[in-house]
Amino acid sequence: MSTVRYAVFGHPVSHSLSPRIHAAFARQTGVSLAYTAIDAAPHAFVAALDRFVGEGGKGANVTLPLKEAAFAICTRTSDRARRAGAVNTLSWNDGQWHGDNTDGIGLVRDLTGRNGLDLRGRRALMLGAGGAARGVAPALLDAGVSELIVVNRTPERADALIDAMGEPDRALSRYWQDLGDIGDFGLIVNATSAARGGEDFDLPFTLTTPRTLAVDLNYGEAAIPFLAWAKAAGCRDAVDGLGMLVEQAAEAFEAWHGTRPDSDTVYAALRGKDALLVTAD
Repeated sequence: MSTVRYAVFGHPVSHSLSPRIHAAFARQTGVSLAYTAIDAAPHAFVAALDRFVGEGGKGANVTLPLKEAAFAICTRTSDRARRAGAVNTLSWNDGQWHGDNTDGIGLVRDLTGRNGLDLRGRRALMLGAGGAARGVAPALLDAGVSELIVVNRTPERADALIDAMGEPDRALSRYWQDLGDIGDFGLIVNATSAARGGEDFDLPFTLTTPRTLAVDLNYGEAAIPFLAWAKAAGCRDAVDGLGMLVEQAAEAFEAWHGTRPDSDTVYAALRGKDALLVTAD
């Protein structure tokens, strides 16, 4: 019998902590697991998945820039994946890919559970409109933010994300150049990958108040520029994406193996090492 395999797909993906996280979950729960990282450029993603299945692949996590492509190849998708239009968790069942998106619930669990933060009633700004933003936007609306404004350097992407939300009274898109004129926010989420290209964050401080919660979906070195901006802007709370990464992984692990791992123990171990871990999934 071939080994049942799991993996994370991305491009690049060598930085990913997902293999370490799922190995830790497996040790906790006694699950026999082979989990690796597979680099697949967008044009080679489908072929890479086919090879993976042929080698015993049963499930996969998907990181940037492949989350929307993963949605497109699924025969069945969860409600939250359909709302996002993006998939970060794939399960191979009955000869078909089934897709879910655990990013949003992972973020909300980290912010409200681990960090004890209340999202209800906050006016929220989302920077970016790619697969990561698509995964968390519906969950923020469900968590009770009063308004969600999405800005992206390519405005058509922001418009498409907002259209998918289907809540015109609460979810809106604005132009990036308007950031200095749209007021302040109780929650600012960085869902861009700008820091990976060496870009600094040069955003107006008028976006914040002393009570603003700043969240970067990246972690490690890639989160430093945005979190430094948040500190300079006087934000009361600033959180990186490591906790979200662990929580979305725990949700995927439970879906695949039927048992819930102890995410807090794994998070604490990773945070304790604090190895400047490059970028978020």
